[in-house]
Amino acid sequence: MTRPGRFEQFRWLGDKRSQRVHDADHAVEACAIDELLASEQFTCFGPDLLAEARNRGYRPCRHCVVASTG
Repeated sequence: MTRPGRFEQFRWLGDKRSQRVHDADHAVEACAIDELLASEQFTCFGPDLLAEARNRGYRPCRHCVVASTG
């Protein structure tokens, strides 16, 4: 999957509804990124790091966040 156009500079996208963070570089169909963007219930992080998403209370998506990713 390619990164969404408006967010091509961001790797990590947070779903505000489920408090899950998705890796745009490894997203799969099960992540439903298109539906997430259509819902407008998402956020990105600054700095664009998984650690920042975790600091904000987001849990890694089991489909796209690789376990070895920091």
